[in-house]
Amino acid sequence: MNQAELDVVIEKHEKWLRDGYGERANLRGANLSYADLSCANLRGANLRGANLSYADLSCANLRVANLSYADLSCANLRGANLSGANLSGANLSYADLNWINWRDVVSLTVIAVQINTTRKNNQITYIKELEIWTTGCFQGTLEELKDSIEQTHDNNDFLKRRYYRAINYILTEADFEEDLEDGEEDESK
Repeated sequence: MNQAELDVVIEKHEKWLRDGYGERANLRGANLSYADLSCANLRGANLRGANLSYADLSCANLRVANLSYADLSCANLRGANLSGANLSGANLSYADLNWINWRDVVSLTVIAVQINTTRKNNQITYIKELEIWTTGCFQGTLEELKDSIEQTHDNNDFLKRRYYRAINYILTEADFEEDLEDGEEDESK
């Protein structure tokens, strides 16, 4: 699907969202690699199994969208709204996952903590299944995050302690979630 065809689908979808007269976007299995979907309103769209590798989805509204089994590798999801989206089996490897609304995302354990650092309302997010941490413009592993904190706040023990408290809280919550899941499995046997 080329960009012009995709723009028509998005336009019809947005009309469907507005007044019900358009057409819900069904992009199931579509090849949208490298597509420009920045700021697109694809709330509730069907993108199951779509190839969205390298696509620009920055600031896109993907609330309650079906992204199950979609290839989002290397996609730019910075600032996207994934609230309630189904990401079961989706490939998010090397995707830009900063500044995302993760609320009620299906199939991923996302733990976010808001703390005041040098920026007000800074958020540290951990996506457990991907073992990815994000904060501000940082995205990487736990060790990379710790290294970044040490370098960035080398002379500010107060901020370092704040970050490490948030990290410890997130890790405790991740372990608690795991304990809950194990307990539910034991009860079902």
